[in-house]
Amino acid sequence: MRQNRTLNAMVAPMLIMAVATTVWVFREQIFQTPSGDDLSAHAPTDPVEKLEILELGPQARKNLKLNSAPARQTDYWRAITIPGAIQDRPGVSDRGITSPAVGNISEIHVYPGDTVRPGERLVTIKLFSEYLQSTQTQLYKASQEIALLRKEIARLSSVATSGAISQSRIIELNNDVRRQETIIQASKQELLNRGLAPLQVEQISSGNFVSTIDLVAPPPRSIVSETSSSSESLNITSPTSQERNETTAYEANAARKTSGGYESNIGQTSGGTQVNTDDQITETITYEVQKLSVELGQTVQAGELISELSNHRHLYIVGHAFKREAGWLERVASENRSVEVEFADDSAESWKPLDQTFEIRHLSNTIDEQSRTFDFYLPLVNQSQVYENGGENFLLWRFRPGQRTRIHVPVEKLENVFVLPAEAVAHEGPNAFVYRQNGDLFNQIAVHVLHQDRRHVVIANDGSITPGTFLAQNAGASLRRVLKSQSASGEQPGLHVHADGTVHAAH
Repeated sequence: MRQNRTLNAMVAPMLIMAVATTVWVFREQIFQTPSGDDLSAHAPTDPVEKLEILELGPQARKNLKLNSAPARQTDYWRAITIPGAIQDRPGVSDRGITSPAVGNISEIHVYPGDTVRPGERLVTIKLFSEYLQSTQTQLYKASQEIALLRKEIARLSSVATSGAISQSRIIELNNDVRRQETIIQASKQELLNRGLAPLQVEQISSGNFVSTIDLVAPPPRSIVSETSSSSESLNITSPTSQERNETTAYEANAARKTSGGYESNIGQTSGGTQVNTDDQITETITYEVQKLSVELGQTVQAGELISELSNHRHLYIVGHAFKREAGWLERVASENRSVEVEFADDSAESWKPLDQTFEIRHLSNTIDEQSRTFDFYLPLVNQSQVYENGGENFLLWRFRPGQRTRIHVPVEKLENVFVLPAEAVAHEGPNAFVYRQNGDLFNQIAVHVLHQDRRHVVIANDGSITPGTFLAQNAGASLRRVLKSQSASGEQPGLHVHADGTVHAAH
């Protein structure tokens, strides 16, 4: 027993030493740590995330309203956006009608909202101006005096020829005629300045005095369009031709009133509503009554405002810029660069396309003390329509004073780039992605964004996008979410990659 215990005591340490030696000798094989290559070789792969491809069926694309277009290289002007508003053009858009003499408002023919053409009556004033009455009397007396003098000259001419009377008598009579002609000319000019039509002045010469005067809509003012797409110009009228126009307008106005209404060249639609196009508006209806400042029976003084007429065909787009933006605006104005204008609350589908090129006409040289901004001005040629309601015609303008705008001013040219809509690009941290479409498959491509605003994204032409590649033009953020969802689910679209790098569905 004692020997067995001694033997066991000797064997146990030897076994422990043998095991320890064996472990030491084969330690590398027993405790070997797999390398990074081995881990990657045995790790599960995720081909969908690696290839960054997602699959969308036709219905899904319709739900996203997804559309694609080929990528094209182009040049792009980086622009700054400046707020603005539409305003009336001073001296052009509005016309004030004043009383030519002291009188009483006996008739009102138009009211705010009505539309009138040049020569149509606005109000009728019953005159009781002593000065105007004396001028008419003076004109009539001078006209009659000339008639008497000419009869006297005709009677004495034969007598003076025979020597019965002195020739100086005939000369005196001729001088009297010239003095009366001067009085007549001055009286006629005074009456014309007071608002009487040439036809009325001729009636006064024959003894038909004017006790009432009709204030009519004036002829259009001359304005040459400063937009490159429009070259319209209203003729500048001389005093002589203006008198002829006033006479024609007065006679035509009286004829229309006598016949019981105004003729109209406005087209009749099948629904009974009369609609006029923008090309015809300057010929049919020129002014809208903006304000009526008098009442029936009111006494008015010479020069007192009677009515305000408006024509919003020629307007200004006024931008409000800060002083730090002045340098850019000065270069754009001096180089005649066109700018882009975005109109707020514009129902473009109801109007013809706006074919105008907007350029800065001038910059203000003063700064507003409250807003610390200065203004710059762009001419705008408005569009109009006419509709009928209750037998009357009313005027509609596409753009209205006070309407807000955004003015995009080009300041830097980016050459040979790709330009996409802002919603075509998905952002995640510092990364930006676009999506190349190939049937139902969309390949996510990382891109370098050079510039972005709320409408466009400018992408560098660094080889990440091949010209002509069809890229999704919208729903970029939605496509990014779909890709992450499909990657997380472990499902991958059936596809294979060709040698040229294109991806196709499995077949």
